Amino acid sequence: MSSENTSNADRRDFLKLAGAGVAVAALVGNSAGATSRPLTEKEKLARIASCCWPPRHMFKSRSTRPPSETTVEMKKKYGEITMLDFPQWTKDTYPGVYHMDLWSSVFGDTTNPDQYTETTFTRNGQTRTFPTWDPSTPASKKWIDELANIQVKTGTKCCHISNNAPRNIADPDNEKRLEGVRVAKIWMDAAAVLGAKTMRVNTGVTGTRIMPEATTPQSGYPRNDKIVVYFNQCIESFKELADYGAKVGVIISIENHWGLCANPMNIRIVIDEVNHPFCEATPDFCNWEHEYHLFHGLEVLMPYTHHHIHAKYWDRWKTDEKDWNDIARSVQILNAYKFHGTIALEYEHGPWDGIVGSKRLMDEVMAAL
Repeated sequence: MSSENTSNADRRDFLKLAGAGVAVAALVGNSAGATSRPLTEKEKLARIASCCWPPRHMFKSRSTRPPSETTVEMKKKYGEITMLDFPQWTKDTYPGVYHMDLWSSVFGDTTNPDQYTETTFTRNGQTRTFPTWDPSTPASKKWIDELANIQVKTGTKCCHISNNAPRNIADPDNEKRLEGVRVAKIWMDAAAVLGAKTMRVNTGVTGTRIMPEATTPQSGYPRNDKIVVYFNQCIESFKELADYGAKVGVIISIENHWGLCANPMNIRIVIDEVNHPFCEATPDFCNWEHEYHLFHGLEVLMPYTHHHIHAKYWDRWKTDEKDWNDIARSVQILNAYKFHGTIALEYEHGPWDGIVGSKRLMDEVMAAL
C-alpha cells in the first residue's frame, strides 16, 4: 500500500477494532483468513529476502584492525565476498530467493578510496574517525550502476536498504540534524537507482542508544521534557525525507533500532505526526528492550507496515526457563494483518553461524506463511 488514503484507512480500521474491544489475539488465531488459499512454494519464496547481516563477517573490509575470530572462521568456511558478489551469492545460498535487503555498511569498492569520506562518530564518550562510503561521489555512482546491472543479469532485486549511515536525525543540534538529512537524501538517490522500495533511517541520537526517562518535578507528577525535543527534531527530519522520497520513489522507513525508536509507541507517534504515504514502519522481530515487546510491539506496528520486515532469531531472548524466539507466532501476526511484503532473513546470534542460522530461520518463516 503506497497511497495516503489506503494507509490512513488501515489505521482507522485498526482503531475501530481496538475501540470495539476486539482482541488482536483473536485476529492472530484467525490467520487462515489472511489469504484465500495456501501459498505455493514459489509464492512463499517471492516473499523472502536475503540480508547482508548474517554473512557480514564474509564481506571484504577496509578496516586495518585484526579480524575477529568469527570473521576468520566464516571466511575460511564460506569464502570472502563483496556487495557486487551478493546478488549471485543470494541465489546460490537461498535457491528461489531473489529479493535482497542490503546493509549500508558493506556498500562500495573497498579498494577505491575515491568512494569514501572521513566520518567522525562519538558514542559513550569515545570519538572515532573512519572512512564511510559516500554514494554521491562519481566513483560511487559508477559502482551503483554496476550493482544495478548485476541485479538485472542475476534476476535479483534490491527491495530494501538497511541504512546506518545517516546519523543525528533526532539530534537537538539542528546543524547535525540537517547533515543527517543530507546524508539520507543522497542514499535515497542511490536506493532509487537500485530500485529499492524502502530505506531504513535510524531515529537514534549519536552518542546514545538509550532515550531519557521521565523525571519527577516539584509538582510530583512525572514529565519527560527531554524526549519531546528528540521527537520534535525526528518528526521534522522524517517529514523532509518523506517529501524527498515522494520525488525519487523511495519510502523512508523506521525500524525498532534502538534510541528513540526502541519503543514501538514512539515509532507510531513519529509516523502519525509525519502523516505521509512515503513514511512507514519496518519492524524487526527481536530489536526490543524487553521480551514483552517481541510480539506486542510487532502488533502495535503492523498497521503502519506495508512493504518490508526483518525476521530474526536472537539468543538474547532465550533463558534457561523459556525461549521467547517464536518465529511462527511472529509470522502469524503478519498473516493476521494481511501483510504481503518482503521478509528479510536477519539472523542475529545463536547456536549456529550466520549462514546456517539464516537458513533455519528461512525454513521457519516459510512454514508459517
